Amino acid sequence: RPAADLGIVVADVQRAVAEKPRTMSKMRQVIAQRLTQSFTSTPHIFVTVSVDMTDLLDFRNALKKNGAPYTVTDFILHATAQTLTEMPEVNSTTDGKQVWWHSRVHLGLAVALEKGLVVPVIWNADELSLMELHDRNAELSRKARDGKLLPDEMTGSTFTISNMGMLGVEQFTAIINPGEAAILAVSSTMPQPVVKDHRIAIRQMMKITVSADHRLIDGAMAAKFVNAIKAKLEDVERWKRMV
Repeated sequence: RPAADLGIVVADVQRAVAEKPRTMSKMRQVIAQRLTQSFTSTPHIFVTVSVDMTDLLDFRNALKKNGAPYTVTDFILHATAQTLTEMPEVNSTTDGKQVWWHSRVHLGLAVALEKGLVVPVIWNADELSLMELHDRNAELSRKARDGKLLPDEMTGSTFTISNMGMLGVEQFTAIINPGEAAILAVSSTMPQPVVKDHRIAIRQMMKITVSADHRLIDGAMAAKFVNAIKAKLEDVERWKRMV
């Protein structure tokens, strides 16, 4: 019978060809499996704060003029690592019955590639200076883009940061990596009107959101965690003493 009699038109054939299934890459399959496992087995709680980055950005720009290579990510890494040492409950692992607090902070930093997402790990981040964090992060990011990360450079993280600051994102939440208690989502820094000293001013604001395992971390602790990071990032005098 003619195709038209069966209700089939050329557009149907074209659509069927266009919608031919494609096999997911091995990397994407692993990502899908791990994130599905985490999101379906871990009760997530999300807490967001807005960080005033104006003074820190001015300080960073001044450093840059003098040849210092620091990025915003470097400051976030340092502030997060130090906060995790202050709050070991967030730097932990659970099997649902027992909890292990990690003695060291091994920070994973998600890096987006064409084939998927990789998470290089900065081991002992809590022991590194701001410059050491910068150097290690730059090295791992370069190796990730070149596909040259070693196995032990992609495993062992105790906490992960997902930074989409360069993508024009106002706010987002991230899924906790299996085996960790929380993950920090860092959004873009954008000019926003805020009330400062009883006046409206345009400030460079950045939202950070912690996704936490609610079995281990309640709302108050999650709020304390992100506010501690916020306080460090906004304390420019602290950074001046450091560099």
